[in-house]
Amino acid sequence: MAEDVIMPALGMSQETGVLLQWLKSEGELVAEGEPLMEIETDKVIVEVEATASGILSHIVADPGDEIPVGQTVAQILGTDEPTTITSDLSNAEPEDSVRLAEPIEQVEVSVSPLAQRIAVEHQLDLTQVKPADSCIYKADVLAYLAARSPIASHPISSSEVSDKTTLASPKARRLAKENHLALNDISGSGPEGAILATDVLDVAKHQKEKSVSSNLTSDTIQSLAVSSSWQVMVQRLTSSWTTVPHFFLSMEANAGQLSRWREQTQKHLDQKITYTDLLLKVAAAALCQYPRLNGKWEDEQIVLNDEINIGLAVAIENGLVVPVIHQTDQLKLQDLASRRQILIDQAQVGDLSLEDMQHGTFTISNLGMYGVDAFSAIINPPQAAILALGSITDRVVAIDGQPSVQSMLSLTLSCDHRVVDGARAAEFLRTLVEFIEDPLRLL
Repeated sequence: MAEDVIMPALGMSQETGVLLQWLKSEGELVAEGEPLMEIETDKVIVEVEATASGILSHIVADPGDEIPVGQTVAQILGTDEPTTITSDLSNAEPEDSVRLAEPIEQVEVSVSPLAQRIAVEHQLDLTQVKPADSCIYKADVLAYLAARSPIASHPISSSEVSDKTTLASPKARRLAKENHLALNDISGSGPEGAILATDVLDVAKHQKEKSVSSNLTSDTIQSLAVSSSWQVMVQRLTSSWTTVPHFFLSMEANAGQLSRWREQTQKHLDQKITYTDLLLKVAAAALCQYPRLNGKWEDEQIVLNDEINIGLAVAIENGLVVPVIHQTDQLKLQDLASRRQILIDQAQVGDLSLEDMQHGTFTISNLGMYGVDAFSAIINPPQAAILALGSITDRVVAIDGQPSVQSMLSLTLSCDHRVVDGARAAEFLRTLVEFIEDPLRLL
C-alpha cells in the first residue's frame, strides 16, 4: 500500500514549510527512518525521515516550494506495487520500414518499482519501452538500454556532472546553492576530501569580503536578496515590536566578584567557562524566585512555565537563531558551559535540530564581546522578557564615598507589560545584580 509523504507539522504554530531539497530521487529505494528531504520551518532547518520502506514515487513538489502542513508531496510505494504510465503507441518504432497511418491509441501500462528506479537512474522515458505484456519489468528496461544507441539521450554540461559527482554533505550542497557556489571550486576538509558545511561557509565569507571591498570603490546602489531564515526573523521581530507592549529597565552591576568567581572556577574545570555561562546560571537562579519573568502571554492569559529553559541569541550569516538550554537551573556549571558551546557551534553551521530551538521560556542576548556598553532587545514571543547584556568595562564609581575604578556590567531588561509589571521587573533585575555582585549567594 502506498504511503503518503507529507509536509510535517514541527511546531504548534507552523502553517507551512519550505522544501529545500530532496535527499532521494524519484524511483530510488528508501528505508524507513532514512533521511528523505530537507525542509525549513519558521524555526529551523531539519531533515524529514521516511515513514516506510519502499520506492519513492510521484514527487509533486520542487525545492523552493512553500507547502502547507499536511499536504502530500510524494508517495512511497511498496516493492511489490507497480506504478502506471500512459504510453502513446504512435511514438513506438515500427516493426518494418513502412509506417502506416493509424489512429493514435492511448494504452495504460504498469511499471514495476525496480523498472521505474532503473529508468530514473538512466534518465529514460518509459513511454519508449515496449513491454512484453501489459507491465514494464526490469528485463524490458534492460533490453531497451542494451539496444539503445550508446550516445546519451541528452547532453549534460561538465559543471553539472562535476557538481553531482563531488563528494559533499547535504547541508554543504544546500549552502553552496544558496550562495551560488560551484562545489567543484571548493576544497573539502572532510573524510576523503568531502566538502562540509564549514568549507562552504568559509568560501562564502571570503567572497562576501571581496564583494564588500569592491563595492567600496563603486557608486552603484545594490539590493540584497534575503534568505528565508532572514525573512522569518523580520516577520517575528516585527510582529513582536508591533503587538507586544514593551517596557525597559536598566541597572549596572559591579562585576568584580563575578570575574573572580570565573577565575577560581576555571582552575578546577577543563571546560572553558565564559561570562555568559555565569550569567546564564545567575539568571536561572533569579527566575526561580520570580516565575512571572519565566512566564508567557497565551490565549489572553498569563501562563507560568514549569521549566526554566533559557535561550541564547546567536547571530548567524543569514539571520538570528535562539537555541535553548533546557532546564538551565538544573545543570552544573561545567555541563551548562559545554551545552552552550555545542549549541553555538551547531548554530554557526546550520546544524540545530528542532528540539534545540523549542520550549524557550526566557532569552539572553549578549553583545558585550562587540564592545557594546548597553542596548535594548526585542522580546522573543511568546516569552515575557529578554535580558540584554553589554560589555564589562572599567569605570570610575563611588565606593564608600570615594572614587574607585571598578569593572561594571550593564543589564537591560525588556518586559511584556501584559505579563510583568514594573515593580516585579525591578525586583527581578535587582536580584540579578545582587547575585552578580555576590555569587556566593548562589551556593
